[in-house]
Amino acid sequence: MTGNAQCKSEKKNAGFAVTAESAVVRTVLPPAILLMGPTASGKTAVAMELSRRFPVELVSVDSAQVFRDMNIGTAKPDEATLKEYPHHLIDLISPEERYSAARFCTDAQAAMDDIGARGKVPLLVGGTMLYFKALRQGLAELPQSCQQTRASIDAQAAAEGWPAVHAELARVDPQSAARLHPTDSQRVQRALEVYRLAGRPLSALLAAASAQAPHYDFLAIGLLPSDRSVLHARIAERFDAMLAAGLEDELTELRQKYRLTAKLPSMRCVGYRQVWEVLDGIAPRSEMRERGIYATRQLAKRQITWLANTLKPETFDCLAPDLPAQVGARVRELLG
Repeated sequence: MTGNAQCKSEKKNAGFAVTAESAVVRTVLPPAILLMGPTASGKTAVAMELSRRFPVELVSVDSAQVFRDMNIGTAKPDEATLKEYPHHLIDLISPEERYSAARFCTDAQAAMDDIGARGKVPLLVGGTMLYFKALRQGLAELPQSCQQTRASIDAQAAAEGWPAVHAELARVDPQSAARLHPTDSQRVQRALEVYRLAGRPLSALLAAASAQAPHYDFLAIGLLPSDRSVLHARIAERFDAMLAAGLEDELTELRQKYRLTAKLPSMRCVGYRQVWEVLDGIAPRSEMRERGIYATRQLAKRQITWLANTLKPETFDCLAPDLPAQVGARVRELLG
């Protein structure tokens, strides 16, 4: 039995304008704004300012704020703020449930369509970078990694060399091979693995996912710090404020109200995980604050890496005193 056999498993409305002179059809996409940034970068304040100035509606892009009753540790806007600045995709599910990037794309598309139908512009704001990527590029249904298939490719590479493996990839998936260097063993292996498991080139699967992405004229804005030490100070202040507001009591009440385990996505959220470990005696209370701040800093580091290396938005210094005005000027260019 081959490794392949062993492992086989698992538009938006666009307007069209035609010029009489050239009779060339031009697709006019509706606008949408993506406001991305690491935790404590000031996204919410900028989003509210944009809401005051422009006909936008807010869509949360936050994998933690989808959970009901998780308010303090997720920095969820309070009731008064939500009344004045309504957010889509907040308080969707119980902390006992699971949410996914695929469901986010479905929910976000529905919210964006609804907002556009009422003559407004979707403003998607948050820090869950995987959700932003999935929304813009679609989600490819790729097969899970298969140990046997990878071992087979590794054995081929050991016998013939990675350039020979790359040459095989070029025969079955020339587009993927063209963008990968023959010595990029990890990515060459994955592309060939996908072909052997799915029977379709990786490039074709990615193209199919992209075609399913919402058809919008996206303005992607990233808020990045010019001085990370200042962002780190903000993170510490923010976590201290959460502790003072009763984060530990909130988690205690959640554990009483719901059937929770430490392995649930809701309880693996930064902040909740560190407090859970203290409540269960896994970590000393004296370390709870520092562990929470450190975990939040690591989260911010990952978010910044996503922004810089994958999402690549137009960037603004989140520490600039006139940040809302700067972003507002750019949004005005888009909306006119």
